[in-house]
Amino acid sequence: MHFNDREKVIALTPLWKGERLPDGRPKVADKHLDALYGMTLEEVWKPIFVKGYESQFEGRLHTLHDDGRKLIGRAVTATYCPYRPDLDEVVKNIGREEERTGTYNQWVIDNLMEYDVPVIDMYDKIYKGTFLGGNLTTALHNRTKTGGAVIWGGIRDVEQMKKVPDVQVYYRGIDPTPIREFVMKDWNDITNFGGAVCLPGDVVFGAGGGVLFIPSHLVADVVDGAAKTHVKDDFGFEMICQGKFTTAQIDRNTWSEEMLDMLLDWIKNDPRGEEYRDLDWSKEYDL
Repeated sequence: MHFNDREKVIALTPLWKGERLPDGRPKVADKHLDALYGMTLEEVWKPIFVKGYESQFEGRLHTLHDDGRKLIGRAVTATYCPYRPDLDEVVKNIGREEERTGTYNQWVIDNLMEYDVPVIDMYDKIYKGTFLGGNLTTALHNRTKTGGAVIWGGIRDVEQMKKVPDVQVYYRGIDPTPIREFVMKDWNDITNFGGAVCLPGDVVFGAGGGVLFIPSHLVADVVDGAAKTHVKDDFGFEMICQGKFTTAQIDRNTWSEEMLDMLLDWIKNDPRGEEYRDLDWSKEYDL
């Protein structure tokens, strides 16, 4: 038994064909993470849902800040279970062999890197289940830069946590007790987060009080799909105003070759199309 096992992570995410992080997680491109900040929950959710990924959203959460800030990053998953003395000794021995120090929650925080978001299944434990407090939230921010976590459990020291800059945390409840009486079950493995499933390297999209876990191999399609929707809307509105196409033509899921030719010409020559000039439209032409 090993924690944060690179080979296991790779085996869990075979559809990802790109670069990987040192721990084996898919390294979704920074540009795609940055692009998600400009998207809505519904824009991100739809292309995942229609592909059959219907258990990727969990909305029964509180947020540390209610100012509309988003939480976006690559998931680091960890699952815990109630305390059992013999299991606790087994797991701690594994930790010693792997030269891990501190408590089970510190194991995860101390290994985070930029853009990481810990996705923590504390089995809805709030009393003595406070995964984050003021100190660990500071460490979380220092390591991830973007700062944030998703916890199916509790937090404490909320006043201190809110003073840490650029952090957003989704959680189930607040309690003043320190974290106690729990055991690490797995780390960077399959996590059942409430009603959602999260794999290591999924992209966390937290917005509007809920969290969506985007499968890593679908992120580029989600981002590009939203960008294509935006530019088609801009182009389509102008074509309708000019009387060149009807609303029925614009609203079709599949555009004709003539319409796609005109769209690409508009993207190439109109200043409004500049940010969309690197999009690949070969799939649309195939259709």
